[in-house]
Amino acid sequence: MEIEKKDIRSLTKEQLRVFFVANGDKAFRGNQVYEWLWSKASHNFEDMTNVSKETRLMLENNFVINHIEVDTMQRSEDGTVKNAVRLHDGLIVESVLIPTETRTTACVSSQVGCSLDCNFCATARLKRMRNLEPGEIYDQVVAIDRESRLYYNRPLSNIVFMGMGEPLMNYNNVIKAINMITSNEGLGMSPKRITVSTSGVSKMIKKMADDDVKFKLAVSLHSAIEETRNHIMPFTKNFQLPELKEALQYWYQKTKSKITYEYVVWKGINDDKASIEALVKFCKYVPCKVNLIEYNPIDDGEFQQTSDEAIDNYIKALAKNDIVAKVRRSRGKDIDAACGQLANKS
Repeated sequence: MEIEKKDIRSLTKEQLRVFFVANGDKAFRGNQVYEWLWSKASHNFEDMTNVSKETRLMLENNFVINHIEVDTMQRSEDGTVKNAVRLHDGLIVESVLIPTETRTTACVSSQVGCSLDCNFCATARLKRMRNLEPGEIYDQVVAIDRESRLYYNRPLSNIVFMGMGEPLMNYNNVIKAINMITSNEGLGMSPKRITVSTSGVSKMIKKMADDDVKFKLAVSLHSAIEETRNHIMPFTKNFQLPELKEALQYWYQKTKSKITYEYVVWKGINDDKASIEALVKFCKYVPCKVNLIEYNPIDDGEFQQTSDEAIDNYIKALAKNDIVAKVRRSRGKDIDAACGQLANKS
């Protein structure tokens, strides 16, 4: 029976060094292979040209590189690029490149499907198949960086974890991926250019604060009225607003990093005066800013885009209370690729 080979990217650099010594080679060979795997993002042992053919064959016999492939790529009229990403086991996730005049942002997935049950969300209709491995998250960023250089002649500038899945339900792998993305042995990106978006897993927000992470935090809030929020995202009955408020205050106390609230406004659900007043009050608990998001309907059901007037009412109320708010228009409508609309949860 054939033994299943281990994914070589699950090994640390030190473990690679030990492997080579145990197999009669020099420890520095592990450094060389590690550089190929991460800094050069190689997906094939044959690419490792400063390593002998015998060594490459030994790696081939002992390991695999469970890398992604961009299965299909679509480009929108507005420049947005959507990737359907095929994983080594045939499962598919999505990632998106969102360009502006000054930067390009990668929107990446952290799970195949999603653990949660947001009623407005396309991905929530898919059951969670599995968590993505650190290398699979890393590969999405590498692919989008290459597309950014190809189509926009500049490197990727920002990353948002707002694609498929709840990042904090795959915490360890997301953190490992971010550590490699920000490492000088990986992509060397600043953690300040990375935002992890959560639907409000309070316990894990506190853990991030305790772990002294340097990236930014966004919270998919969508309502500061408990009953409304529970209707929009039923799982939040387990992460209620007082608990979320406490976790966010803990986050800010530890990190001194402002929080971004991602907030979709729907017709007849959260576009009334009471909803606006509740959001204003919630925003006063912790220094924050608000992204009001134009909804991209996934069907003709209950969740539909609200009026411009309702959005304006939010902006006026937030501005009156010195809360920074921006309206984020849906991108890539012709290819259904607005970031977060993968899961309609940004």
